[in-house]
Amino acid sequence: MKAWKLHKPGGELVLADVPIPELRGGSVLLRMQAAPLLTYFEQWAAGGLPYAYPRRPFTPGTNGVGVIDAVGPGVYHFKPGDRVYVDPLLVTNENVAEPAQILTGLTGIGPNSDALLADWPDGTYAEHVLAPQSVLTSLQGLEGFAASRLAPLSKFAIPLGGLLRGALAPTEALIVNGATGYFGSAAVLLGVALGARVVVAMGRDKAGLARLTELAGTRVKTVRLTGDVQTDIQAAKEAAGGPADMGLDIVGRASDANSTLTALHALRRGGRLLLMGSMSVKLPIDYAQMLANNWSIIGNFMYPKDAFRRLTALVTTGALDIDRVEITTFPLAELRAAAHKASGLSGLQAVVLTM
Repeated sequence: MKAWKLHKPGGELVLADVPIPELRGGSVLLRMQAAPLLTYFEQWAAGGLPYAYPRRPFTPGTNGVGVIDAVGPGVYHFKPGDRVYVDPLLVTNENVAEPAQILTGLTGIGPNSDALLADWPDGTYAEHVLAPQSVLTSLQGLEGFAASRLAPLSKFAIPLGGLLRGALAPTEALIVNGATGYFGSAAVLLGVALGARVVVAMGRDKAGLARLTELAGTRVKTVRLTGDVQTDIQAAKEAAGGPADMGLDIVGRASDANSTLTALHALRRGGRLLLMGSMSVKLPIDYAQMLANNWSIIGNFMYPKDAFRRLTALVTTGALDIDRVEITTFPLAELRAAAHKASGLSGLQAVVLTM
């Protein structure tokens, strides 16, 4: 089969002829159909990010859609011919306080992930993939959707994790900080799909904000950030119809804390702020204000085990319209061109490799 191999961070990335993986206990062999590209793939492949890369040549690629060719011993529910979604978040099924976890084809997570990453280093940029059965989600009921259309479900899974952790309830007001970004735009659609009374989309990209309201409907209100925290807080409250119930901060590599503080201070007493982005500076928190407002600030990584099953239900029922995502496809052999295209993505866009 054909599979991309990254020899080391910043090393050679080649499309190679390699043996089809052999089944093992608890695994499934997939014939891949489509896999999405991360916006930062080029920087990651060049070794420019502080990730825990596998320590030998491996196949990159996180998520994807494939059809099961064969199942190994200990697989009880999935069958050959099933179309499934592949999730890179692999967590050991052991009764310990902090089970090891990795993102296959991308990185280890934490100091106890080395052995797991050594066992499961390979991702989805290949014609066939061997995956643990625990990272698969059935796509039954979505037969009308092409694999390339389903591949960017990962765009929604990450913000869904934050909205579930924050327990967003129907009729609540949600603020999304970073709303014109790759994941933030998906969070806006999800907020509407989950029944938010209003979703306040905050960002600096005027055109991107306008596009969101066009695609997501009248429950989305936009706030173009000025950088003046007090002005932006007032604008966010007005857009929400009063102090909001919940904020989702999903700005990547923020260089200042102003927009995050805006989202926090636009919350009602008892409101909660989910942190899912990244920031290169400290987040200054006023101790007395936290107590007086009974605010909750929650850091959240990724999503629960059933996230993709929840997403497929939202798509099946029509609550979430994934056709809103603008998809550009490339064949497997054109990974480099696809990665370059992905580096310029914004908003409701995605790049997908097809096999």
